[in-house]
Amino acid sequence: MAGKTNALQKPVQLSSELENVIGKGPMTRAQVTSKIWEYIKGNSLQDSKDKRQINPDAKLAAVIGKDQISMFKMTAAVSKHLT
Repeated sequence: MAGKTNALQKPVQLSSELENVIGKGPMTRAQVTSKIWEYIKGNSLQDSKDKRQINPDAKLAAVIGKDQISMFKMTAAVSKHLT
């Protein structure tokens, strides 16, 4: 099985909503996760009292919904935008 990449290293296509947030794909799942966190931190979208909660802005809401979401549920929401 030499050369077989795991799921995190395999490039995936991004939905247009996700590309609006993190840039053009394809990119690996690991890169997607990293870029989403860059966006969240760069736009101060973590809840001030509970850093595990994300308060999406309009751009991110197109991907994960407009309600506050935990960082654990966010991964599942984002994966719906990957093919």
